Amino acid sequence: MHRTDIDSVYAERIAQMRGSSSHLSRGINPATTALVVVDLQNGFMRPGALVEVPMAREIVGNVNRIGDALRAAGGKVAFSRYTANLAEPKPWNAFFQRFLDPARAAAQAEVFAPGAPDHALWDGLTVAEGDFVFDKTRYSCLTPGTSPLQGWLEAQAIETVIIVGTLSNCCCESTARDAMQLGFDVIYVTDANATVTDGEHLATLVNMGALFAELADTETLVSALGSAAPMARAG
Repeated sequence: MHRTDIDSVYAERIAQMRGSSSHLSRGINPATTALVVVDLQNGFMRPGALVEVPMAREIVGNVNRIGDALRAAGGKVAFSRYTANLAEPKPWNAFFQRFLDPARAAAQAEVFAPGAPDHALWDGLTVAEGDFVFDKTRYSCLTPGTSPLQGWLEAQAIETVIIVGTLSNCCCESTARDAMQLGFDVIYVTDANATVTDGEHLATLVNMGALFAELADTETLVSALGSAAPMARAG
């Protein structure tokens, strides 16, 4: 698992910024909460995959624990699949034609094409009936016109999103940033996001905690959801 021990200088800055505004300390309402599981697909998790993130395999247990706890408490769970669609109405030419090496672009477009083996969700994930599985064609799950997530969240009357998945500093961070700026409360789970190195993960935690999201570990979050579950069922 990644290190999650933010340097005290940054931790103090985050504490000063947020004060007593912790969402979990105020109580979490599972009925208006959704877990967004970002891109835990074979193409990021299979040993030897084109964009393998080894640490992503290690967070699956925590992701499943959070999903199970939220479902039991009356919340919603959504799974994104990063998708290469070069024929979409507004293709991502800035990425596939101008950012990536041409050979890499071709390989990535093939690996993450709909129906390709590595496009599929990782078998170790718990995906339940009623969960929302959706495709998105940008880093963020909330880029307008490239994902149905925002519409689904609004239709479900979601107010709080919990972000887990891979990569911590790319698709997960991009989604969390957009969610907060769209007006959602955001919880970023320190030990249920994964990237390539501890340094990149820690840098993201600093950005998230200081500017975009409340940080929580799996144990704290599952405990909060467990405490909230009786209220959700009674309602």
